[in-house]
Amino acid sequence: MDMESISVLMKGLVLISAPMEALDLGLDPKELFNDSIKVFQEFMDLFKDKGQAEVASIAQAELELFKSTILNIAVTGETGAGKSSFINALRELTAEGDGAAPTGVTETTAEPTVYPYPNHPNVRLWDLPGISAPDFEPNTYLEQVNFERYDFFVIIASERFKCNHTALAQEIERMGKRFYFVRSKVDEDLRNEERDHPRTFSQESILQRLRMDCRKHLQKAGISNPKIFLLSSCEFTKYDAPGLVKTLQDDLQGLQRLAFLLSLPNLSAEIIEEKKAAMQKLIWLISLASALVNVIPIPRLSVACDIRILLGSMIAFYKYFGLDDGSLANLARQTGKPIAELKAVIISPREEEINRDVVIKRLLKEEKGLPKLTANLPVLGPMLTAGISFLTTYFMLMSFLDEVAEDAKRVRKTALKEDKKKRK
Repeated sequence: MDMESISVLMKGLVLISAPMEALDLGLDPKELFNDSIKVFQEFMDLFKDKGQAEVASIAQAELELFKSTILNIAVTGETGAGKSSFINALRELTAEGDGAAPTGVTETTAEPTVYPYPNHPNVRLWDLPGISAPDFEPNTYLEQVNFERYDFFVIIASERFKCNHTALAQEIERMGKRFYFVRSKVDEDLRNEERDHPRTFSQESILQRLRMDCRKHLQKAGISNPKIFLLSSCEFTKYDAPGLVKTLQDDLQGLQRLAFLLSLPNLSAEIIEEKKAAMQKLIWLISLASALVNVIPIPRLSVACDIRILLGSMIAFYKYFGLDDGSLANLARQTGKPIAELKAVIISPREEEINRDVVIKRLLKEEKGLPKLTANLPVLGPMLTAGISFLTTYFMLMSFLDEVAEDAKRVRKTALKEDKKKRK
């Protein structure tokens, strides 16, 4: 499928998504259904010259493009600055977690090593070798680590930024890619200051001083507007880490931005809400593909759809919101909360329970009352069946998305309660 056709479809989605999202789910069922069918008909009218089969293939192509989107993030800095710890924190893993980057006081990275996000392996964090050598040359270093591979760079220092950091940043900028400065281990700096100056200690003042010091050294070296973030990998939700995640997300475009967002652990309630909003837009494509591609009649259902697309999407939702066993095990290990207690607050079906029968049962629930709702509809021709199938799958997936998003919030709240107790 050519990119022009996909672009046309996405413009159509933008035009129709606003009225679809504006539908009042509290309306009388018949009124809601009628309004929804009209929105679907408006959408299909945009593609009269293409037909349902081509619209379906375009929707499926866009979904495949999302699944194949790759994001490579390079993490570099001096030996001992905390590159590996930062990578683990960004993936919400402890040093002993499955797939964690090895940490230590000596250099543990001899060559670029990739660490994919567990639930979104196409988003990859690369731990690059340290830049501590006295004869460090940024141009040869970038050549050795395969510069072109990475979409942007995170440069980490645990003390002030030095000439190696700025020389590397200047070379990255010269070669046309973005970079961000991270000043790590600020929790240690704060503890040292509080120990040495207990009477005058002010956390905000210390953080402000650190920012100014970093900025001064970077600007002195020719970096005019450095993006600086202070953080602690041990307390990753504090200090500037949320701001860093937000900046990385905002600086990315299109499908890379979506892939990065969905790969993130649930670092905040805001991230959960952003994931939900992003998935609501994807549900349009999923429902179109399900209702128009490989459509198979289903026993007990008057609608026809592709169950495999729906099943795969529901399992993906579960993983994007960190409700799969692997994510829960990592969260339990990190916070000290028993995994059984995290699972106890999950109301939606367990990951292993999501199967064909569950999908059909949920479709039946959404389809309930359709004969009564469609009795007085104007004749829509062959579009009626496709429209009803689309809306049934759309509302089923929206309902499931609401459930897993609320489950993610409850799991996070439960884990944080234990985490706070542990730190007291």
